[in-house]
Order: sequence, then structure tokens, then C-alpha cells
Amino acid sequence: MARPAKSLAVYLSTVIVWGSLSVLAPVSASSDRTKTVEFNVKPGGVVHTFSEIIREYECSFTYASQGGTNEQWLMSVGLSDDDRLFSCSVWRPQGKSYLFFTQFKAELKGTKLEYANAYVTAGQSDVPLKPEEFTVRDSTVAHRDGKFNAQLSKLTAIGRTRHDEL
Repeated sequence: MARPAKSLAVYLSTVIVWGSLSVLAPVSASSDRTKTVEFNVKPGGVVHTFSEIIREYECSFTYASQGGTNEQWLMSVGLSDDDRLFSCSVWRPQGKSYLFFTQFKAELKGTKLEYANAYVTAGQSDVPLKPEEFTVRDSTVAHRDGKFNAQLSKLTAIGRTRHDEL
């Protein structure tokens, strides 16, 4: 995927800072533009989906995983002040996940993806997955069959809304 435009990079920096700060805030804190919600990632090989909506925009995270026990994860969704960008981040606040993901997909409904990346935690740092491990389409970011190495600790996506000025 091409590098984000400068204004998108500035917005992404804001989202990353906000996302980092939101971990320090109560999970139930919410406004009409941002929301962070806790959910459990469940092993067992069964496909699960978790979704959050702000206005007409929705982020859904679909996955299947194996090994271990339930893990606590967070999903943050946000809408920019001008209603032109919708962001979604899914991550494990404790860092490294001990589950093996057999599949994952995040979908941003009502947007066209401008930026997406998936990460694994190595030590204290988030390391992007190799580009061949996942695909980015118009509204989804998903694992690539046969290439994904089953490790995931964070997923970030930003989509441009179809909001038009009158």
C-alpha cells in the first residue's frame, strides 16, 4: 500500500497518541466521536466477530485462534472532527498475544481504507507484520492464507468516509 498522504500521517500520529492515552482512561469512556471497548479474544478455532459503531461507520474484527485461554483485547474507534476519517485499532493491552491466530480480518464499513497495518509484539515494541502476511483491500485488512505466521498483537486501519460537503 502506498505511503499515507502528509495530512493522513498527521492524523495517524494523533490517532496513535490518542490510542495510547485511551489505555490510561477508563475503558467505558466514550463520546460521539471516540469509543474504546474491551472484549475477549477466545481460542478454540471457532470464528468470532466483534464490532463497534460510531454514527454510520462500523469496524468489525473477525478472527479464529487456538491455544491458551481467553485474552483481554481492546477496540478503539474514532471519527475525525471533519467527519472525513474513521479509524479502528484492535490490540492486546498486555502486548504479546499467546494465541495462535488461524485467521483475522478487520472491515471498516462506510469507508475506503487509506491506511492499514498489522503488528506483532517483539520485546517492548510493535513490529509490523511482513507485507506478504496480510492483504489490504478497499475496506478490509486480512491475513493471507499460507503466508500469515499466526502471530498478531495489534491491527490499525484508517478509512476515508464518503462524507461530502454540500
